[in-house]
Amino acid sequence: MESANSGRRTGNLLFAFAPWIIFDVVASPSTWEYAALAALVAAVVLNLPDLRRGSFKALEVTGILFFGLMAVLALFLDRQDMLWLETYAQVLSSSVIAVVALGSLAFVPFTEQYARESTPPEVWSSPVFRHVNRVLTLVWGGVFLATAVLGLVALHTTSGADWFNWIIPVVLLVLAVRFTERYPDQVRERAKAARTAP
Repeated sequence: MESANSGRRTGNLLFAFAPWIIFDVVASPSTWEYAALAALVAAVVLNLPDLRRGSFKALEVTGILFFGLMAVLALFLDRQDMLWLETYAQVLSSSVIAVVALGSLAFVPFTEQYARESTPPEVWSSPVFRHVNRVLTLVWGGVFLATAVLGLVALHTTSGADWFNWIIPVVLLVLAVRFTERYPDQVRERAKAARTAP
C-alpha cells in the first residue's frame, strides 16, 4: 500500500512538471516559441480534468499562465524585441517554478496539493503530513533554483555548457524523484516506531 502511494505521489508530481520539462527540452534560441506553444498545449490538456472539477493547483495554473504569456509574446512581438527571452527562456522557466514552489511554503506547500490525492482527508492536518510536504516542496524548489542558476552559468561559460544545461539538472531531477518516493514512507515509519517505542 505504501509503495503504491509512493508511485502515485511521484507520478502526480511528474505529470505536473511535464509541460515545464517539455519546454526545457524543446526550448533553444531558435525554437523557444514552439516550445512555449507545445508546453501550453500540454499544460491545458493535462490539467483539463482538474480544471473541470474546479481543482486549481498552483503549479498547473502557473504553467498555463506562463506558457500562455510566452506564446502571446511570440505572436505579437518583433524577433528583435525578444532576443532577451530567446537567451533566458530556460533560466526563466526554472526560476518561475522555483518561485512558485518556495513561495507556496508561506501558504500550502505545492506538493501537498498532489499528496492529498493519494491520502485520506483525516491525515491532511497531521504534523507528519505537513512536515513531509514542507520538506518535499523545499527540495523541489531547491532543485529548480539550482537548475536556474546552472542555466545562467551555462550562458556565460565557454566550456561545460552541457554539464550545466543538461547533465547536472537531470541528475538533480532524478535525485529529487528518488527522494520523493522514499522520504514520506521513511518519516511515517520513524513516527510509527516512535509511537510504539516503550
